[in-house]
Amino acid sequence: MIRGTTKIQKTCWVIFIFYLIGITYYTIFAESLGRGPSADSEARYNLIFFNEIRRFWVYREQLGIRAFLLNVVGNVLAFVPCGFLLPAVSRRCRWIYGCAAVGLLISFTIECTQLIFRVGSFDVDDLLLNTLGVILGFFMNRFIQRRRYRRAVESGRRKVTIRKIEDNG
Repeated sequence: MIRGTTKIQKTCWVIFIFYLIGITYYTIFAESLGRGPSADSEARYNLIFFNEIRRFWVYREQLGIRAFLLNVVGNVLAFVPCGFLLPAVSRRCRWIYGCAAVGLLISFTIECTQLIFRVGSFDVDDLLLNTLGVILGFFMNRFIQRRRYRRAVESGRRKVTIRKIEDNG
C-alpha cells in the first residue's frame, strides 16, 4: 500500500476494491439479471438523455414498479458507495468535481464494457444516474465527516484555532 496512509484509509481501499469487484460482477456477469456472454445479440445503446428514464416512467404500469425502481433508483444507489469511499482513497476526490469525474469515468468504463461484450446496453441515462449516485455519496461522506469533526471539537479531543483577520487600513 501507499506510505503514510492511516489504517482507516487502508481499510477504505480494501472496501473500495471489493466494491469495484462487486459492481463489476453485478453489471457484467450477473446471469440473474440477464447478463452473460451471447454472441448472437447485437450491441444496444441509448445516446439520448432521459430516453430510458422516460420510457420506464411512462410504461411503469406494464413493466411494474419493481422494474422502474431497479433501473432508475438502483442505478443511483449502486454508485452511492463509490462517492462515499472515493474521498477516503484519493486526495483528488476530496472535492466534488474530482469525485464526480472519477465516478463518471468508472461508470463510463462499465458502460463501454457492456457495449463491447454485449452483456447489457450502453445508456447515457445510466451515466447520469450513476454520477448522481456518486455525488449523493460524496455529500453523505461530507455530512458524516463534518459531524465527526464537531463531536471531536465538542468533546475536547480537537482544538479549533480561529485566525483573527486584522484590518491594515
